[in-house]
Amino acid sequence: MKKRLLAVAAILTVSVSCSQAADKVYVDVTEPNVAAFIDEMVADHNFERDALAALLGKAEIKKTIIKKISTPAEKKLTWAEYRKIFITRERIDAGTKFWLENREMLERIQKETGVSVEMIVGIIGVETYYGRITGKDRVIDALATLAFDYPPRSKFFRNELKQFLILAREEELDATMPLGSYAGAMGRPQFMPSSFRAYAVDATGDGKRDIWNNWADVAGSVANYFVEHGWRTDEDVTTQATLADRWDGPVPEPRNTLKTNDTIESLSKKGVVFATELGADNQAELLTYEGDDGTEHWVGFHNFFVITKYNRSVMYALAAHQLGQQIAARVAANAG
Repeated sequence: MKKRLLAVAAILTVSVSCSQAADKVYVDVTEPNVAAFIDEMVADHNFERDALAALLGKAEIKKTIIKKISTPAEKKLTWAEYRKIFITRERIDAGTKFWLENREMLERIQKETGVSVEMIVGIIGVETYYGRITGKDRVIDALATLAFDYPPRSKFFRNELKQFLILAREEELDATMPLGSYAGAMGRPQFMPSSFRAYAVDATGDGKRDIWNNWADVAGSVANYFVEHGWRTDEDVTTQATLADRWDGPVPEPRNTLKTNDTIESLSKKGVVFATELGADNQAELLTYEGDDGTEHWVGFHNFFVITKYNRSVMYALAAHQLGQQIAARVAANAG
């Protein structure tokens, strides 16, 4: 009887495994949009047709990815809720430890690029919690799903899939191996494939751009991204603001998008009260958030706009900046 039960259990286990495998949906390379993509990669980028078709046929279409990208945290949370995810004692402690353990390397990159250590550390902390959270989806699955099965942004992700396949060839990577976010962002700085190809750097001189394992390449690549998007050394990023009695118009509503229509002078004339050493003609924008204690007003300057090139969310930009500031303060206190 015992042997029979074991046999039945084994059969059931095999049946479940087969059922789970059958539930998976892989890219159909005969579908017109996939076939057209393969044609483009063969004609424009010299890919071998059969090998590329075989590779794409291994990519899984995952409905969980579509669900996640349709409901990102920035669309569901207030600033107060969003901030509590990233500005925590544990993340500040981790960032302080990361800074102290990599101080020489980080300060070298700051000197070479002009991008502050606190900004580099703030970005890596928000993106992946210093390498702890880098994503569990295969990059090829995420990009293929969104390129071929998510019409709202298929054009964008089709290009990212193209960039990923090219970089895998350039960097001699097995395209089925890299893991990343549900949107296909990779490594410790969470670069999209196009960003990797454009901005990742070899900061150690070993001939590789390793954003998965090499902290110098990670930090150098983040800094280079900021440099290439116009980061200005030692300039203000943002400052808190209030609305004076002479403010004309309704109280601004919180929004997670950025418009860049004003300057320091024009905001001041409208009745926005804030402090900065930047000149009156510098670009500036009033930002409104829903904080723990009600509405918060901030003014973002040029360097704040640069952060939004990394992620368009103004909540993201403020969180990365504030996390870096708090870690910098902790590092300074430790030194004292």
